[in-house]
Amino acid sequence: MSTAVTTARMADVSPRSRARITGVVYLLFFLTAILGEVFLRQTGLSGIQSGVSGDAAATANNLLAHEASFRVGWALGLISTACYVAVVGLFYRSFKPVSRSLALLAAFFGLMGCAITAFGSLFQLAPLIVLGSSPYLSAFNVEQVQALALLLLNLHAQVGNIALVFFGLFQLLIGYLIVRSTFLPRVLGALIALAGVGWLTFLWPPLANSLLTYLEVLGFLGEVPLMLWLLVMGVNAQRWKEQDNTAGAPAGK
Repeated sequence: MSTAVTTARMADVSPRSRARITGVVYLLFFLTAILGEVFLRQTGLSGIQSGVSGDAAATANNLLAHEASFRVGWALGLISTACYVAVVGLFYRSFKPVSRSLALLAAFFGLMGCAITAFGSLFQLAPLIVLGSSPYLSAFNVEQVQALALLLLNLHAQVGNIALVFFGLFQLLIGYLIVRSTFLPRVLGALIALAGVGWLTFLWPPLANSLLTYLEVLGFLGEVPLMLWLLVMGVNAQRWKEQDNTAGAPAGK
């Protein structure tokens, strides 16, 4: 009974309120992701990169010297991924009236990106285990352990590249849904779709790495305006309901 009551209450939430909730969760994602990046940069390991330094010894020493910051950055990154899972689900509910099939496909790509990111976080944390003082690691010399730690960090970076491709597809579809919608400004859709196209360059990491600064700016300009609009303005509730009613009509799409 409690589950049914909770579902009913969620259904009663107005489109504008739901959009603002989405904006709040979106903001939490940004805050945790940025703060996590700040902590990771203290170790010399940023989140979006095609790889890390080729100096295994320097990387290992730097990681152990800033282990606390690294662990905090890792935890914040995991929290930001959880927030983005919620954002994906809220987006599906918001854009289902525009096209249920495309909203579902966008949610699939978004959740795949989050799942891959969460899986990749295992490779990010593993070097601390490898560089630890566990007895079974005595079978390897120092250089081998440091090289293995570097390999794991590079695997994490490569997994992150794959996740960004899925996020690019997600943003491309969300941008198209915004353009097709009647309850959000089309310019927001164009901006986030453009950001999505940028992340798709990670299909060829050398190209993406050479354009990394521009891609980060493009991603910022694509997602932040949408987040702020949802947080402050929400959506046009009347138009959302009209589109929802049209989508639910027998003669609809």
